[in-house]
Amino acid sequence: MNSTSMCRTVLSIAAVTALAGTAACSSSDSGGGDEGIRSGGDLLAALRLADKSTSDADSAKIESTATMGELMSMRSDGALDWADGLQGTMTITYTGGQAAEQMSQLGITSTEARYLPDAYYANMGDTFAEQYEGKHWIRYAYDDLENSAGASGAYIKDIFKNVTPNQSVKLLLASGDVEKVGESKVRGENTTHYSGTVDVADLAEQNSNLGEEKRAELQKQLEQAGITTETIDLWINEDDLLVKKVEKGETANGTLSSTVYYSDYGVEVSPKEPPATDTVDFAELMKDLPAG
Repeated sequence: MNSTSMCRTVLSIAAVTALAGTAACSSSDSGGGDEGIRSGGDLLAALRLADKSTSDADSAKIESTATMGELMSMRSDGALDWADGLQGTMTITYTGGQAAEQMSQLGITSTEARYLPDAYYANMGDTFAEQYEGKHWIRYAYDDLENSAGASGAYIKDIFKNVTPNQSVKLLLASGDVEKVGESKVRGENTTHYSGTVDVADLAEQNSNLGEEKRAELQKQLEQAGITTETIDLWINEDDLLVKKVEKGETANGTLSSTVYYSDYGVEVSPKEPPATDTVDFAELMKDLPAG
């Protein structure tokens, strides 16, 4: 694989990792206080409380699997903190699809990903280092992603800067189509199972429970990701925390499916920035690519 092909490979892997490694989309604070959030057994009120409780928990351990058409399938595990921008460390294993084939040409089946307030780092292994002065890590500054990739780059930047696991709760609240499926156990915990479907084309017309501005933000993010419809199943525990989610949707790249488990809310997360001597910047890699 020549340098140009390698650059294109690592750029595509960045986008895939952004979606699958963090296992969530960007979101913002839903606002509002605790008073009146729950009213008896009201379904929407219970979801609003789960939205707030999960957002306020600040950090968690995460295990996920994801597939996106023929593009990729992967498994991720680690811990993330979203209290003040995204921080954390994940191990991402490429299990199939075009992404796995491309990564195998770099001699790797898994990568370590580190998320810090201003940049995302990916360890690309020894084969990559042989072509880039012994450097194993790529640094993706969020501003560089936005500047070089236009609207899709802005979307990826938004994911990295604002990710929280309660995004899926917000989507159900915004959809206008949600039901309580029943009670079940998830890894030994008592949970309540909720399910709903989001139609992106109709999202703006729904009687949203989030308000017009936040509904518009969600719709824009989904459209940028190429998502047209999405089915969401959530399991909320007795502490009003999200412990499992399953999402299935149609995107521009095929069917997207992911399953995520959240545990150990409040866990300490302290990722370290890789040494500068072992890091090449994304902006420098871009200079290697021909125009267009």
